[in-house]
Amino acid sequence: MINYTDGLSRLMRDIVQRVPTLSFIDMNRVLVFARSGRSDAEGAFATCHCICLPPSEPGYYFWRDRTTGRLTRRSQWFVTRSPEVQVGTKPIDYMVSFTLPRFCDQVLARSRKQVHYKGQPNWVGKLDTIVHELYHIDPARPGIRRMERADGTYSANCHGDRFFEDVVAMVHHYLETKPDPAVLDVLRYHFDELCGRSGGIAGLAFRGYPSYPQRYIQVLDPQPPSPDGVRCRVEPLTVPSLRASYTADDLVLRQFLRTASRRLAPAHGREVRAA
Repeated sequence: MINYTDGLSRLMRDIVQRVPTLSFIDMNRVLVFARSGRSDAEGAFATCHCICLPPSEPGYYFWRDRTTGRLTRRSQWFVTRSPEVQVGTKPIDYMVSFTLPRFCDQVLARSRKQVHYKGQPNWVGKLDTIVHELYHIDPARPGIRRMERADGTYSANCHGDRFFEDVVAMVHHYLETKPDPAVLDVLRYHFDELCGRSGGIAGLAFRGYPSYPQRYIQVLDPQPPSPDGVRCRVEPLTVPSLRASYTADDLVLRQFLRTASRRLAPAHGREVRAA
């Protein structure tokens, strides 16, 4: 059975070594994991998750009277925090998740990528997706890369024509370096083809699947005083219970099927190899 996320991690390490724009990325601080995503449904092929942002400034929710505009009530003060993820000797700063089987089954035809990769096989579209997610990692600050407008100011949108053009240029540069074909094998086949060749597709996931580490709200204790001039009822803030820290013990292998997934037992001599 192929360990698909290990194969993608190996490919991503090769990309950052060969593409100068991405050479600042330390792949020891990037975790690759798998999520469910049907091929016949709309949705992302992959997502870059930043988990190294500092805590937010304290804030609160508030409600106003629609007629008078007067503040009628507010929530307790809170901050948002990123969970700590420690795998190996270094903390994880970014995670990249791939949706299976959707990522495996993407094609160039009728996609915005088609015009940039005329005559190329479908797996180049998957390579574009990987470079796209790596390019989201910001070299200058913790967070998702912001794109500059023509006037030098930053856009609130992390995508744009320049972003997509940069990704295409990096994909072509990487292919021009003549990477080892074995490193690219993880991309060459659709989901069913890969299952048929290997006996199944496994991927790293979190023990609480389908959940994974996400930024969470923490109510401040003790509570700061009310802002000057704000006198209204304070509502208790009810927030979902989310984990604040994760380790390698929270990671498991799952087998991904066409319409479902199942956790693989760690015993019984099951062999899972990198693609």
